[in-house]
Amino acid sequence: MKIIVYCQHVLGVGHFFRTLEIVKALDAHDVVLVTGGDFLPASLPSHVRQVALPGLMMDEQFSGLYSVDPGQRFEDVKHARQQILEQLFLQERPDLFLVELYPFGRKAFRFELDPVLALIAGDATLDCRVVCSLRDILVEKKDGGAYETRVVDTLNQWFDALLIHSDPQLIRLETTFSRINAIRIPMVYTGFVTPLPDPAAVENVRSALGIGPDQFLVVVSAGGGNVGAPLLEAVLLAHGLLQDRDKVRMMVLTGPYMEKEAVDRLFSLAGEGVRIESFWTDFISLVAAADLSISMAGYNTCMNLVAAGVPALVWPFDQNREQRMRAKTLVDFADITLLEGEDLVPKRLAGIIQERLVAGKTPISQGLDLGGARAVSHWIETEGNHERDL
Repeated sequence: MKIIVYCQHVLGVGHFFRTLEIVKALDAHDVVLVTGGDFLPASLPSHVRQVALPGLMMDEQFSGLYSVDPGQRFEDVKHARQQILEQLFLQERPDLFLVELYPFGRKAFRFELDPVLALIAGDATLDCRVVCSLRDILVEKKDGGAYETRVVDTLNQWFDALLIHSDPQLIRLETTFSRINAIRIPMVYTGFVTPLPDPAAVENVRSALGIGPDQFLVVVSAGGGNVGAPLLEAVLLAHGLLQDRDKVRMMVLTGPYMEKEAVDRLFSLAGEGVRIESFWTDFISLVAAADLSISMAGYNTCMNLVAAGVPALVWPFDQNREQRMRAKTLVDFADITLLEGEDLVPKRLAGIIQERLVAGKTPISQGLDLGGARAVSHWIETEGNHERDL
């Protein structure tokens, strides 16, 4: 089966890496991954071809898109992207179009998605099913009623199915979307999408990093890096106040999008026993080898924490409800402690870190479905290859 997968990351990296896990699981198919954000240091499996549209990203205030290439006018980039995407469908003639997030998000990209959806629906020779790939929690909207109406109308008009990457025992779609009864297409919970740690790779991490048997490894991360600098700075300041800090080794990951000024500040604060990198390819093995993780509370990071079973401190991004809601619901399913703003005071944070390191792992009695990527592949192979109702 030929599958085109569309994924547009605009601020962080979670949407891209979640989609990457899904396309990895589609290894029995010819997959074209369409991306449209800034460059990310990620390798693709051999069965996946990437089509990188001219890049667009969102500013930190979510006030508007901008061209990744400052030499390209925004309107020119939009026009080029629309043409590339339409031509791709006419040339590849896929059996299935998997669209990440839209129409629940990415409204700013209707200019290129709606024409393709109309093309698929209007061309009888394009026997292509259209499926939405959706994470667990939706961010709140100012125009909630109008937003939900638009989403429902778009789903019912253009889409054949909705795949929700959540375990319904934790988060159901109706928690953040009230009009699910108006959705007329099939809705399927796949379980959460995350890589699972490879025990052999995990075992090698500590020796490769030179972590001794009497030392602690603390992994500190900020996702894409656009909004995580305050957390990382607070942790480095706290590191200097730790008792027996010579026994605490920290791996700090800034993310590929952190501003240079913020990264330079982190390097200036890093004491002995701290290593700073922008990105770590096998993050799941790194965090599974850690004694403690300190991070934001995005979808991918939280599911990595659950899969790794590592004690964790998480500081939710508070511009919207998503990360805080996820972190609060996860406390019964993962060894997670929420950090509040006042917890980032270095002396207080040092005490919290020490307490968690001494306490070690807390047994978790409840499990979550983490097989989302393979469930997507199974659904596509059993349900997604049916002929469209024209």
